[in-house]
Amino acid sequence: MAESSHPRLLRWAHSVLQPGFEGTTAPDWVRRRISEGLASVVLFGRNIHGPEQVAALTAALYAENPELVVAVDEEAGDVTRLEARTGASRPGNLALGTLDDIDVTEQVARDVGRELHGLGVTLNYAPSADVNTNPLNPVIGVRSFGARPDVVSRHAAAWVRGLQSAGVAACAKHFPGHGDTVVDSHLGLPRVSADAGTLALTALPPFIAAMDAGVRAVMTAHLLVPAYDDRWPATLSRPVVGDLLRGELGFTGLIVTDAVEMGAVADRYGVPGAAVRAVAAGADAVCVGGGSTGEETTALLADALVDAVRDGRLPERRLAEAAGRVEEFARWAGTLRRDAPGPSGVLGTSGLGLAAARRAVRVHQQPGRDTGFPLVGTPHVVELSPATTPAIDPTTPWGVAEPLRTMCPGTTSVRLSEQQLLYGEVELLDRLVLRPADGRPLVVVVRDAARYGWMSRALTGLVRSRPDAFVVEMGVPAGRRPGAVYLATHGATRVSGIAAAEVLTGRTGPS
Repeated sequence: MAESSHPRLLRWAHSVLQPGFEGTTAPDWVRRRISEGLASVVLFGRNIHGPEQVAALTAALYAENPELVVAVDEEAGDVTRLEARTGASRPGNLALGTLDDIDVTEQVARDVGRELHGLGVTLNYAPSADVNTNPLNPVIGVRSFGARPDVVSRHAAAWVRGLQSAGVAACAKHFPGHGDTVVDSHLGLPRVSADAGTLALTALPPFIAAMDAGVRAVMTAHLLVPAYDDRWPATLSRPVVGDLLRGELGFTGLIVTDAVEMGAVADRYGVPGAAVRAVAAGADAVCVGGGSTGEETTALLADALVDAVRDGRLPERRLAEAAGRVEEFARWAGTLRRDAPGPSGVLGTSGLGLAAARRAVRVHQQPGRDTGFPLVGTPHVVELSPATTPAIDPTTPWGVAEPLRTMCPGTTSVRLSEQQLLYGEVELLDRLVLRPADGRPLVVVVRDAARYGWMSRALTGLVRSRPDAFVVEMGVPAGRRPGAVYLATHGATRVSGIAAAEVLTGRTGPS
């Protein structure tokens, strides 16, 4: 490779990267890299402190390049960046799929889009088009619209339509489908064992529906799918990205990777190695920044891409093609943003989210038993709290205790984790849960109880001691429905907690 071509290669390399950064203002290194060809950035919760601040941040970024792609991972459910500190004011996908009203899904997505548009965001890494066929899935779960391809397909399409009608580009993820997995790709490499015929009927239809609805970006998944490629994870696989997504499905838009610092690929190939292989396989944009931030990482990846072209591991035409597709997408997304109507309202003030969350609550009462429902008196609440996937901001509040305390002054509560119950579970549950609840209603709040042996065990013990307990499942409901009254909210957003508290106290009726 001629030395004179190096600047051109470096500019192309910058253009295919989508890095994150620290801080609530645009760092000098980001501004400088934009001038050197960086075409995209990604915002996370650490960059977001309020609407005015985010709008000022994106304005400063656009001053460097009006066609810059500003992306965010705002699913508007348990995975929220805009409301990481408060909990989401809109229900997540499983609640919307359970409600199964595509007009509501489209309205929620449009509401999200209007907010993002007002903040200057052009690309949202949503919706999840994964079909959650495995209820024990540790990373998708309530992020999916459900376990049925037809439900996920129609709601993924509605989400795309709603978001893009507000001027923000959608991104269907995680191709070719992360729903049938038992490993979190942030931590390890999942394996999907289904054959190609099964995947064509289950995993692929929502992506096809999203494409038919006009999606122009698809995010790949870090998982091994031997039906397509028994060597490389999907993000790094030519058979998956090139033959299946581009060839068989005919997708012509932007292909972006899931974050390349995730354990599924970084632990095996290194972050630079994963980035190079992803572009070589057919990806156009490399997302990095959820856990690897700063100029050093961006420089490392840009240099790795250039070096890969120079030593023949990455064809120059492939890097040029990727850079060209990023440029094409940026122009389209910029036009979409500029042509959209101006923003209106303030985050979460429309009431749409709470109304949808209320309709998504499902209640099961033990037949033939006087359950004391709704609550009479001030309850004691125990929330059994799991360690969630890294996709969910660990600071995001969740639960039912706080909204119940607002509605029933005097409500008491305790939150317990697996670590706390590791030693002396029986004594702790007796001392912190059963004794304080003596003579009072007991509310047990869980989150994906079927996935955690410790949580299922604690729940079983509490219900055995208190068969009149109210149980609220804020994750994926699976298996039996313990308790005198069992509520499923289908998500742990702020509005889902409020909706559950309203049902418990009789302010709204059970669905």
